[in-house]
Amino acid sequence: MTTTTPTQQFIADLYQQSKSIKHHLSKKRITTFVEELFQFFFLIDRRTCLSKASIEARYEDLRYDFTNIVADFLDETPKKEVLEGYFDTILPTIYYQLEEDAHYFIDSDPAATSVREIQITYPGFFAIMVYRLAHELYKLEIPLLPRMLTEYAHSKTGIDIHPGATIGIPFMIDHGTAIVIGETTVIGNYVKVYQGVTLGALSVSVDKAHTKRHPTIQDNVVIYSGATILGGDTVIGHDSIIGGNVWLTNSIEPFTKVFHKSQIIVKDNEIIEEPINFVI
Repeated sequence: MTTTTPTQQFIADLYQQSKSIKHHLSKKRITTFVEELFQFFFLIDRRTCLSKASIEARYEDLRYDFTNIVADFLDETPKKEVLEGYFDTILPTIYYQLEEDAHYFIDSDPAATSVREIQITYPGFFAIMVYRLAHELYKLEIPLLPRMLTEYAHSKTGIDIHPGATIGIPFMIDHGTAIVIGETTVIGNYVKVYQGVTLGALSVSVDKAHTKRHPTIQDNVVIYSGATILGGDTVIGHDSIIGGNVWLTNSIEPFTKVFHKSQIIVKDNEIIEEPINFVI
């Protein structure tokens, strides 16, 4: 009688699971495409810029890679046929959206010295670029790939934007670390978001996955660091300012300022009336 070892059983189980996997993919191939698209958009590689012909050739390479990557996630032939001209449709659109985003950054951030600095060095701008591509694929109902794209940006920048979120133009993320923007969030035009902001859902059951669970942020809103805004019925009216560390689960009217008030006590360090040390 032959005894199956734990390793043999493990291999057999993986093999059985492999039969049900629809999309065998290479994460490296996908992330490489994102980085090459970033370099192409913002002319980082000098070799791409040698002539108009070299730019056209690089564009054709990217179109080929894009079409083949996306096709790997599709099972239906009609959808694959749609991809033929899709790249030519969305790529210029995304580029010009990002141009508007970059100029909004430069108009809003006194630390920025040039549009090129923003395009090449700002993590928030990179996250927006990846989101805008992923969102187009999400609208086309491409499975899995949109989330892989935004999770790659998340891993690089600390900014977690679900590809299903709807974000207007222009949009600015300053600093960016620990920002979370949920799937059904709707953000208008000319919105600024700072680090540590969460646009999330109140606790809901799984059967409400297809309902609007995340807030709506109207035009010309500024949300400062550490603010948390939750709930699908929560609407932040246009031209409002949400201060740092604010917690909101209800709507506010347009032209509203919301601030978190904290008490800070300053005392002479020789007079200690209560212990201030603590252990975590």
